[in-house]
Amino acid sequence: MIAVLRLGHRISRDKRVTTHVALVSRALGVDKMFVDKKDSKLEETVHAVCERFGGDFSIETGVNWRHVIRNWRGVKVHLTMYGEPFEDAVEEIREKDGDLLVVVGAEKVPSEVYQLSDYNVAVGNQPHSEIAALALFLDRYTMGKWQCKRFKGKIEVVPSKRGKKVVTRE
Repeated sequence: MIAVLRLGHRISRDKRVTTHVALVSRALGVDKMFVDKKDSKLEETVHAVCERFGGDFSIETGVNWRHVIRNWRGVKVHLTMYGEPFEDAVEEIREKDGDLLVVVGAEKVPSEVYQLSDYNVAVGNQPHSEIAALALFLDRYTMGKWQCKRFKGKIEVVPSKRGKKVVTRE
C-alpha cells in the first residue's frame, strides 16, 4: 500500500494544489490520501473523479497527522528540499518491505515531521512544487509501473498521437 499525507492544507489558498496532489497520487499508483484539514469539497471532487475514471483511490480529510505518522506500519518518507539526495534515497526506500507513507507539506512543516520520518528526501534543493516532487518520487519509486495500471472507469482516455479518443462505458 502507498499512501500520501498532505500537511498544512489551507482550504482557501491550497484547494487547487491539494486537488492536484490527489490527482497525481491517484494516477501514479497511490492507494489512499490523508489530509490534515477537513475539506468536504475536496473529498467530493476526488470521489467524483474516481467514480468517472475508476480506480480504488480513497481520500480522508481532517486526520490527526501526528497519529497517522506515528501509527504508520511501514516506511515514512517526507519530501522536502532540505533532505538527503533523491537519487541516493529512492533505491534504498524501494528495497524496504511493507507499506509506504509519503508526506507532502504545503506551508512550513513542523520540525517534528523530520524526526518522525524514516527518510527526509530532497527532490532537488531549490524551491519547487510539491506536486512535481511527488510525481518524480512516485515515478522513480514504482519504476514507471504506474503506467500499467488499469482503472476500469466509466470514462477511459485512450492514448492517441492526434485528437482525443475517449471510451465511455455504462
